[in-house]
Amino acid sequence: MNRPLALDRIRVVLSRSSHPGNIGAAARAMKTMGLRQLWLVAPASFPDEIATARASGAVDLLESARVVGTLEEALADTVFSAALTARRRELSLPRMHAREAAVEIVGRTVDGDVALVFGNETSGMTNEEVALCSLPVTIPTDPDFSSLNLGAAVQLLAYELRMAALNPPPPQDLQGEPATHADFEGFMTHLEQAVTASGFHDPKNPKRLLPRMRRMFNRVRLEREEVALLRGMLTTFERPKRR
Repeated sequence: MNRPLALDRIRVVLSRSSHPGNIGAAARAMKTMGLRQLWLVAPASFPDEIATARASGAVDLLESARVVGTLEEALADTVFSAALTARRRELSLPRMHAREAAVEIVGRTVDGDVALVFGNETSGMTNEEVALCSLPVTIPTDPDFSSLNLGAAVQLLAYELRMAALNPPPPQDLQGEPATHADFEGFMTHLEQAVTASGFHDPKNPKRLLPRMRRMFNRVRLEREEVALLRGMLTTFERPKRR
């Protein structure tokens, strides 16, 4: 069976991986399910012979892997991103189980590249990394023994993505061009500047204002024209009033 085209638009992002063997295991897990885009954010050791050995037939994914310094770089041109996290994060959107999340992720590929992000093997994803993503995702493991190694987690999600891609959801009504991650982050930076300059936001006493606003706008899934409209409005507010 041919690889579904949706899989070509899904990048697997490993953030701050500490052991090169896990990178190789993740590459092998990806290739068995037809995923080809591997991105690495600040890996502790790469390239590495251990990663090559663990890849076992998926060395081509290691050779074509993109290495960047920050998660923002890995997500910049994506239109949707999902963060794998085992626990609920304060002020984040509700978590979605892997199977239903896979359907959502595959559905978003009609608009452009999407990302599935995995955190460090020991500490997982930071709150800041989760906040950068559009959707928190969890694997419903047994609560009495919920520990999964990185390669196994990638394998489970890759399988669910393949199943979702083989049975894609019906097409939705055409909408405007979705905002990319870079578009959204540019808007959030502009918004922070505007609300700080206006006095509405006090950086010395933030009271979680910005995380709450980020969650609100993440829920909306802004389009590029909407981002331009909002930033134009902010620019108007920032101009001094004529007397």
